[in-house]
Amino acid sequence: MTPGIGEIWVYLSTTPLLGLTLTLCAYQAAWWLYQRAGQHPLLNPVMIAVTLLVGVLALTGTDYDTYFDGAQFVHFLLGPATVALAIPLYAQWMRLRKMVFPLIATLLVGSLAAALSAAGIAAILGASRESVMSLAPKSVTTPVAMGIAESLSGLPSLTAVLVMATGILGAITARYIYQWLRIDDHAVHGFAMGIASHGIGTARAFQISEQAGAFAALAMGLNALVSALLLPWLVPWLIGLSE
Repeated sequence: MTPGIGEIWVYLSTTPLLGLTLTLCAYQAAWWLYQRAGQHPLLNPVMIAVTLLVGVLALTGTDYDTYFDGAQFVHFLLGPATVALAIPLYAQWMRLRKMVFPLIATLLVGSLAAALSAAGIAAILGASRESVMSLAPKSVTTPVAMGIAESLSGLPSLTAVLVMATGILGAITARYIYQWLRIDDHAVHGFAMGIASHGIGTARAFQISEQAGAFAALAMGLNALVSALLLPWLVPWLIGLSE
């Protein structure tokens, strides 16, 4: 580091501004790359920002607690941002009423398939019980997923990583899957991404259209509710049958 940059780093590392500054700068850089590449899915800004943050923290020897002292301000905004998703959802109210039964069926099948397929494959491949339980809520938004993992005696920290990886993978691959299946309906795009890829998928869906984003937000919320109600008793029961 040059003396100027070094002095700035020393100052920031002793204040809560560190985490906030790093987060905003990393995401701004990732967004710039994403825009320059024509919003190519492989350059997902969340994935790039996370990679940049991990690299900086590792190189500077900054521990997570110090980083989160500032990043918690961004974390706090997740609540209002989630509530604000109701606005575009309200704009789609008429179509939602017409699709209520197909959406409910899709929600149940998608939620259970996302959880049970991951847990089942892990169990077949010989993963430990803790790993299997940590995998089950991988398609649920992070705070709820960690709570489900804890109730299943899994590892919440491992679940958080798996949730992030699932969201990024879904945001990257969804475009190609829809093209391959020749699915053009933005409501279908969004609802599927919300179930499979939670918040990161929802952010990607809003880049497709407001309609896709609205349906993704609905799916993300309902999937969290269904998973929280069903997985804590369904997954242990099914795993017990297979042992």
